[in-house]
Amino acid sequence: MLMVEEKHFARQYGGKQVVLATLRGPKGMCAQVTNYGAKVVSLWAPDAQGRMADVVLGFNTLDEWIAQEPYFNAIIGRYANRIKNGRFTLDGKSYQLAVNNGPNALHGGIVGFNQRLWDVVGQTPSSICLHLRALDGEESYPGNLDVWVTYALTTENGLRITYEAQTDKPTVVGFTNHAYFNLKGEGEGTIHDHLLQVLADEYTPFDDTSCPTGVLAPVDGTPMDFRQPTLVGDRIDHPFFAPGRGIDNNFVLRPNPARHLQLAATLSAAGRTMQVLTTMPGLQVYTGNWVERHTGKSGRQYDVQTAICLEAQNFPDAPNHPDFPSAVLRPGDTYFEQTEYRFPVKP
Repeated sequence: MLMVEEKHFARQYGGKQVVLATLRGPKGMCAQVTNYGAKVVSLWAPDAQGRMADVVLGFNTLDEWIAQEPYFNAIIGRYANRIKNGRFTLDGKSYQLAVNNGPNALHGGIVGFNQRLWDVVGQTPSSICLHLRALDGEESYPGNLDVWVTYALTTENGLRITYEAQTDKPTVVGFTNHAYFNLKGEGEGTIHDHLLQVLADEYTPFDDTSCPTGVLAPVDGTPMDFRQPTLVGDRIDHPFFAPGRGIDNNFVLRPNPARHLQLAATLSAAGRTMQVLTTMPGLQVYTGNWVERHTGKSGRQYDVQTAICLEAQNFPDAPNHPDFPSAVLRPGDTYFEQTEYRFPVKP
C-alpha cells in the first residue's frame, strides 16, 4: 500500500494542529482521515479476492487539499446540497444564507465544515471521533451547533460514518460525506464502466437551478431508474441529465421506519463491489461533473467523470418543503444518522 505520509499534514492551521490518522480495520482495510474538513484522505478496500486498492480521489499534502477544494471526501454541513435562494423560514423567522451556487446556498456556504479544522476527541486503532462547534450565526445559520463524526472500520469490511449533533437553538441540519469513488483505484480513468444499482422507486425532480420542485416522481420509465444494475456509461450523457456533464440527482430511498442501516445502493467495477447502507432518506448520485483537472495522489490526472459520489443525505432544500423529511433540530434533541460503505469479499 502506498500511504499518504503523515509528515505532509503535521502542522498548524488556523491556530490548531492538523493531524492525519491511519485507521486499520479488523479485516485488513485501511483508511487515512485528517481533521482538516474531517476528510477521508485514502481508503484501501478489497476486491472480491481481497486485493487492495485506494478507491477515493485525493491529494498527498495538506497544502494541496487547501489550495484545491473540490469537496473531496469531506464532511459537508451545516446543510448538505442546496437551499433555494439561500433562504428558509424556521418558527416564523426568515434566514438569508450566503449564495455560492448560482442563486442557491450549497454545502454549508462560503466556509463549510469541509474547510474547518475539527478536534480529535477519541481514537482507537480502527476508529476516530472528530468534533466541531459551529457558532450561532456562522454562515447565518441559527444556534450553537456541536457536531461529532466518527469514522470506524468494521468487521464487515466497511467504513462506517456516524453523525451526531446537538444545538442550543432551533436550527436546520443535514450532513453527508462527499467521497469521490473510483472502484478501479483513484486515477484509473472514468467511471463509465461502473455498474450502479440504487434501491429507490422515486426521485426529487428539480428546477432550472437544481433545487427540488417539491414533487416526488416515480423513476419508472425514466433515466433515473437504476433499480437494476446499470452501466453508468449508458446513462451518464443522457439528455435528461446535465448536458455534457452527467448525473447529479437525489433519489428517494425506500422507507426505513426502524432507521437501521439499510442497503441503499450497490456499485461495482474491476471485481470490486461497494454497498452503501444508510439510515438517511435520500441518496445524491453525482458523477464528478465539475471536477477540474487535478494531479492526484498517485501522480495521475483526475478530470470530469473520473469518480462517482454516492452521498447519503436528507433531501436538497428540505427546510423549504414541509412534506420532505424534516431538517429541523431543536434543543434537547440529538441528531443521529449513519452511513456505511461496505466492500464484500468472497469467503
